[in-house]
Amino acid sequence: MHDGTTSPSHTPTAPEGRTMVIGGGPAGLTAGYLLAKRDADVVVYEAADQVGGIAMTVVRDGYRFDLGGHRFFTKVREVEDLWYEIMGDEFLRRPRMSRIFWNGKFLDYPLNGMDVIKKLGPVELTRSGLSYLWALVKKPFRRKPEASLEEWVSARFGKRLYEHFFKTYTEKVWGRPASEMTADWAAQRIKGLSFMTAAKDAFFPSKTGDIKTLITEFDYPRYGPGQMWEKMTNAIEERGGSIEMESPIERMKVEGDRITEITVNGETITDFGNVVSSLPLRNLLRMTEGAPAEVLAAAEGLRYRDFLTVSLILDGEDPFPDNWIYIHEPGVIVGRVQNFRSWSPWMVPDETKACVGMEYFCFEGDDLWTSSDEELVALATKELQEIGLSKPGQVVKGYVVRVPKAYPDYVDGYAENVQIIKRWVSSVENLQQVGRNGLHRYNNSDHSMLTSMRAVDNLYGEQHDLWEVNAEDEYLEEGETKQSPYPYQAGKTPSGEVGLHDDVAIKTGEGVSGK
Repeated sequence: MHDGTTSPSHTPTAPEGRTMVIGGGPAGLTAGYLLAKRDADVVVYEAADQVGGIAMTVVRDGYRFDLGGHRFFTKVREVEDLWYEIMGDEFLRRPRMSRIFWNGKFLDYPLNGMDVIKKLGPVELTRSGLSYLWALVKKPFRRKPEASLEEWVSARFGKRLYEHFFKTYTEKVWGRPASEMTADWAAQRIKGLSFMTAAKDAFFPSKTGDIKTLITEFDYPRYGPGQMWEKMTNAIEERGGSIEMESPIERMKVEGDRITEITVNGETITDFGNVVSSLPLRNLLRMTEGAPAEVLAAAEGLRYRDFLTVSLILDGEDPFPDNWIYIHEPGVIVGRVQNFRSWSPWMVPDETKACVGMEYFCFEGDDLWTSSDEELVALATKELQEIGLSKPGQVVKGYVVRVPKAYPDYVDGYAENVQIIKRWVSSVENLQQVGRNGLHRYNNSDHSMLTSMRAVDNLYGEQHDLWEVNAEDEYLEEGETKQSPYPYQAGKTPSGEVGLHDDVAIKTGEGVSGK
């Protein structure tokens, strides 16, 4: 196993031939960068006109939108080292602030004991406590593991807390009842968090440096996460690698145990050695010739959840100070609301305006996804008022950004399908799958990048099972509280002011007027 230190910049044996990296998101760019850094022959193919995948930063009329919100926090030191190798003093140290909107009230998150008591009230607090105690009483008598997300959470927090703080938001995100969702999602995303640890943090927050707690600050690129991918792209090209934009992979041919042909933009390429792919598994198999029927069928059984962001420009000051607010209210469709200035002041170019992102979870092709931009801006404007974060007439303009395949779905049967595909991928000796959709695993950017680090290590002779990266790690944003070795603050970075940043040309839209 890897010892956790940064891989050496050179090793005796380089991969034979050109390495084809498919996908210009965090995973693909990491692979491209590390290969170029070692003077390997590498080309990265990206289907879109912008790098970053679902972690890109979209720019419209000078406003910057972080699609989904990306806190740069990791327990993997080599990933953190890579971030700072790329970003240097363009990384900001930002305070974390988020709340839950529930039952017409805003609750601090992570939980604050006195705030919870005040907002829930003595009656509901007692009921929730008794519900938790009942879950503890039943625990020794459980004869089989929890099958659904509802069962998994209720067993650890009690049914009432599940219904208050998990059910509505989870069902918004995934588009189906939590009772029909597998427990795997909870086991990965909130493993290690129990009622007692949450309560301990709520009433007795850590004051020392050696106690694990929910993080209170994180790193963030001054101009959004897209700034990191732009810098990484430039570094790849400076080191002799190639980035091919608007170059979707159309076909892959497998003969025996190797990929022998890849077709891009109508051109069939055969002169390559290895392929590192972050393509969604379903897409990969749909374009592959030579895969067994069983594997093709398994790929068709995989599902994805999509989402869209409606970014609203408002007159006046920021409507709230949080990075984002989780909307647990069932009366509105919106799932989460971001305040982009709270991520970085450089995300919002006009001091007289505020910019918020209303996040809606959907399926590509459903009624929400296919609504017009004007309809979506009107919906977001109305719902922002309904949750008390804006006033009539305050929204002046809105933009819509749709994000397909944002989340691999843990629908029933997915694990068996992934295992079938994994066995086949493992048999193709010059193919490695990396990243969130490439492994159909709900990783964040740090673990997606780590899969690519391990893939590059494999090209240089190591043997890592990429499907096991993050399999045992807790997702929970938990770690030892410590002073950052990179103590940069917004407005205090050494490298200069806003005008010194070179923007990458990105498609912009006119936006939709809110007045």
